[in-house]
Amino acid sequence: MNAKPELKDATVAVGKALAHDSAARHVTGTALYVDDLPEPVGLVHVAPGLSPKARGRIDKLDLAAVRKAPGVIAVLTAHDIPGPNECSPSIGGDPIIADGVVEFHGQVLFAVVAETRDQARRATRLAKVDIDEEAPLVTVEQGLAAGAQVLDPYEFRRGDPAEAIGKARHTVSGAMLVGGQEHFYLEGQISMALPGEGGEMRIIASTQHPSEVQHLVARMLGRPDAMVVCECRRMGGGFGGKESQAGQWACLAALAAHVTGRPAKMRLDRDDDMIATGKRHDFLIEWRAAHDGKGVLDAVDVTFAGRCGYSADLSLGVNDRTMFHADNAYFYPQVRIHSKRVKTNTVSNTAFRGFGGPQGMVFAERLMDQIAARLGVDPLEIRKRNFYRKGRDITPYGMRVEDNILKDVVGQLARTCDYAARRAKVADFNASSRFLRKGIALNPVKFGISFTLIHLNQAGALVHVYTDGSIQVNHGGTEMGQGLYMKVAQVVAETFGVDISRVRITATATDKVPNTTPTAASSGSDLNGMAAREAAVQIRGRMAELAARLWQGDARKVRFAGGKVIVGGREIDFAEVAKKCFLERVQLSASGFYATPKITWDRANVSGRPFLYFAYGAACSEVTIDTLTGEMRIDRVDILHDVGSSLNPAIDIGQIEGGFVQGAGWLTSEELVFDGNGRLTTHAPSTYKIPTAFDVPADFKVELWQSKGNREATIYRSKAVGEPPLMLATSVHSAIFHAVASLKPGAVPQLDAPATPEAILRAIDSVR
Repeated sequence: MNAKPELKDATVAVGKALAHDSAARHVTGTALYVDDLPEPVGLVHVAPGLSPKARGRIDKLDLAAVRKAPGVIAVLTAHDIPGPNECSPSIGGDPIIADGVVEFHGQVLFAVVAETRDQARRATRLAKVDIDEEAPLVTVEQGLAAGAQVLDPYEFRRGDPAEAIGKARHTVSGAMLVGGQEHFYLEGQISMALPGEGGEMRIIASTQHPSEVQHLVARMLGRPDAMVVCECRRMGGGFGGKESQAGQWACLAALAAHVTGRPAKMRLDRDDDMIATGKRHDFLIEWRAAHDGKGVLDAVDVTFAGRCGYSADLSLGVNDRTMFHADNAYFYPQVRIHSKRVKTNTVSNTAFRGFGGPQGMVFAERLMDQIAARLGVDPLEIRKRNFYRKGRDITPYGMRVEDNILKDVVGQLARTCDYAARRAKVADFNASSRFLRKGIALNPVKFGISFTLIHLNQAGALVHVYTDGSIQVNHGGTEMGQGLYMKVAQVVAETFGVDISRVRITATATDKVPNTTPTAASSGSDLNGMAAREAAVQIRGRMAELAARLWQGDARKVRFAGGKVIVGGREIDFAEVAKKCFLERVQLSASGFYATPKITWDRANVSGRPFLYFAYGAACSEVTIDTLTGEMRIDRVDILHDVGSSLNPAIDIGQIEGGFVQGAGWLTSEELVFDGNGRLTTHAPSTYKIPTAFDVPADFKVELWQSKGNREATIYRSKAVGEPPLMLATSVHSAIFHAVASLKPGAVPQLDAPATPEAILRAIDSVR
């Protein structure tokens, strides 16, 4: 049953700017992560031995010296796995431990189990490995040249764009590289396995998908899912990097516990974590387009070639979502969006905040900037001319845009940030500055909300009310710092009309709520909030019926507010009614379930409605570049973002700020560099540059769009906020493009992403 949300004039908890449930523990260092938990007696530690080569056949794996090393208890290879040697989240091809062949530098060849972590890590260095090396495919271009793919190509098509472009008077074409991104979660990949009686296994993992970890471990051990439990109280960041790729490390911990009969912990070193885990997909994007001479598009033909790595992992969904968002906010009358899923001998790329959508939007915004540069027109004007609107509201995948508020959002931000006057000032500055150049851009975001794999759009929850009036909630969503636990607690508190202090959310665990879907796709609050509310509504209904019977009222008119149950003109304390329920043998526990309505998607026929709704936003960014060094500074950022009726404005604003900064890092400073042998050379913070506090502009304004609420019946009419704000950072990249383009009016800079100083200097050379 899909719970129907209620909107109230005065709320108890929903809509309040309440602190994150672990905020105090975060800042005092008392929040417990997996590595902070007390270690059980007899705990052993696991460290992986990684491949020194990127491609080839394993001729010899001599582990004799490893086994003799101090503290070593066991050395695990593929032959120690009792069940399938597989940790793929999709179609297979992801061995837990390599067996016979190596497909990327850093692939796990074996794992050492030792008394201490230091002993385990030192022992891995003693292995003697001979690999009959083959030349690896490292770049997208190399994979394309070899015809290597992990999945078949796929495309959206409407009309005949090739013919339209061929006949058009006004055309543009181009290509750009869009780089990947390291998740750089503060807490690395980690799992602890606790063996139980009769072959049971409990996994405490830093994972966005406990049910997948449960399933992978059970399958590897040859046991039913019911014998394995996975639990996650919180993660020190995930960003998609722990959606599918936590599974391998949980499997290794469980395998060590299975072989030794002792508790086992697997915690990756930061360098190993960066080398052995997947990233955001990088792309080679090539396009042609036609417009009417005023910048209004007639046809678009774009090809996305994504580096997927050595296996499919989640590349089907990621690359599909790139295609879904290749339009961003713009209508393409005739269109072909083609996707190639390229295989390389690098670690398999995986989910990352935005899940492919950001790469599609970078293209859409570059297309707008390119047309504007050619025509000498303000890019914002070109953007507005191509916005979805009535009569031009069907996406390339056939879904109608019904909830479009972009014109209003962009218009309001342009006014409040004084865009027109600032653009004029930027032009004046550039006219008189010899070496420094400024750029400004105001970019929109339209991001679809729902999993495009339809069966993932479901969630369960378990709610208990105790006789003292306290409430315990459990659901399938995981907490990775985004505030999901607090939002769901607010929903439950609102449903019962009690203060938030009465509600306690417990660790996500597969033995409480089974068959969960990943906390991803920005859907955590949408799904789990609804499921928790459905469970709470069931209990509230039972309590209302009892209250009406005991205090001579009408059950339909019983109200829950201010910590009271209001019935028959009387106000009874919530706890008293809960106690009466127990005495009268009324159940105070319920499970709730929610499945997202309306969504359909037939991938084979490219038809249906893949998203329940769209989240919208806009950002204006102003930058300064140094044309001599390529250095760049973000001077000011103004954001207006739509979250519907916010469940928690403080948490939502925090998500918008963090998402924007993470997106800006991806597009400016975070550069993944692989050498010709397939080795990641930027595998530590010394060489991989995430944004710091000094990269965040001092002038940084974030406001929530004053919405009347989501037109769809989401939880309290709220909208998702996790991923969409990251894409607001395309405005930074566009502002850099504008600054470079000012050097030669009419020129189109060849600016790739990330726009590092080197990339900016190359772009400057391209226009000079």
